Amino acid sequence: MKRDTQNVLLVLLGGALVKIASTDLYLRYVKPGNQWYLLTAGAVILVLAGVGLLRDAWLARSANPRRRGAGVTHDVAHGRDSAHEHHEPHSPWLLLLPVLAIFLVAPPALGVDSVQRSAAGNSVTGAGDPADGRFPPLPAGPAPELRLSDFVARAVWDGSGGSGGLAGRDVTLTGFVVLRGGSAELARLVITCCAADARPMTVRLTGAPDVPSGTWLRVRARMLPGSATVADGYTPSVRVLDAEPVPEPAEAYEY
Repeated sequence: MKRDTQNVLLVLLGGALVKIASTDLYLRYVKPGNQWYLLTAGAVILVLAGVGLLRDAWLARSANPRRRGAGVTHDVAHGRDSAHEHHEPHSPWLLLLPVLAIFLVAPPALGVDSVQRSAAGNSVTGAGDPADGRFPPLPAGPAPELRLSDFVARAVWDGSGGSGGLAGRDVTLTGFVVLRGGSAELARLVITCCAADARPMTVRLTGAPDVPSGTWLRVRARMLPGSATVADGYTPSVRVLDAEPVPEPAEAYEY
């Protein structure tokens, strides 16, 4: 690959990183705390590309014209066509396509497909049990809003209705609908670092509205006793009391 091709690739790659990190798009791939890492990486790549382009331009300008002419004469004298001898394949330019795709159409956040490809049920180790075995009381109010992963954790580890339990309490949850196995689930993807380590957290819905997979809902619901056990894959079931479609949030993942 020619140096100018390398430098162009670096410019586009660095520009793509800066573009993504400068908007909410980066939240589709990494946690909020990683924004400055992306911006720094993009800036460094752009600086390297700029240095490379300036260096190549300076070398081309300072090259000895007489020497270049002698080189061409030498090639002709020996029956060689230097233009064909140094022909570069076009395949390196195909590396531009993924970078250009990010500029034109940024890939969406992971969603329904990721949940459907995973095994049914929630990971108990990912549900975050508290160190002392108890959770703090739920926030005051008729239907406090909880992250879906927090709700699953409470249901798995504190579902018996102790201090901070869910028994008899309405809660508000937000997630996207996943239809599988003849039932509807409300799901969110939880990431530790980036989308590559995303794992799903799901809640089984009873009395959910008839909406297609991928629809984002904000539901007021109450946990059904006896769910979130090993028998149902630690997936709590809730009775939906109210539901409304909502736009996909900028932070589609939970952390």
